Amino acid sequence: MLTPGRYVGAAQQEDDGEPFAEKMARLSAQWRELREEAARLDVAIEANLKELGF
Repeated sequence: MLTPGRYVGAAQQEDDGEPFAEKMARLSAQWRELREEAARLDVAIEANLKELGF
């Protein structure tokens, strides 16, 4: 059987009461913000490495 929960013990989660569409919209927006922050950090890290000669 290829059900992951059978082998790794995935616990049943309680419903948080937030409608699915609202939750997906919130999480999608949060994900996009985090991607933008990651891109900014990548640029800063690259600049720092270049400044250090790497």
